[in-house]
Amino acid sequence: MVTSLAPERFDQVTEALKDVMDPELGVNIVDLGLIYDLGWDEENDALIIHMTLTSAGCPLTDVIEEQTAEALDGTVDAFRINWVWMPPWGPERITDDGRDMMRALGFAI
Repeated sequence: MVTSLAPERFDQVTEALKDVMDPELGVNIVDLGLIYDLGWDEENDALIIHMTLTSAGCPLTDVIEEQTAEALDGTVDAFRINWVWMPPWGPERITDDGRDMMRALGFAI
């Protein structure tokens, strides 16, 4: 059974995930809007990350999974990424901070 994270735990995990950078864009996965939901799998005692990528054919899922493991080390003992493709990601999901980061990198957004 997957349940919601407590608000303080949600904030802690979200903050840790800001260390995970999209390898192509150089902006963290939280501010890019790639995280759709966070939950807790009580049966397996693991964090469930429902996330997407900027494109379904992205070959860098392994890189993101490795970065996620490093970022969550000490925050959770186990996690699983549930790759979600619907609804598709779009630039409207980028946070204001993410837009500022992208502009600083030279993107016209």
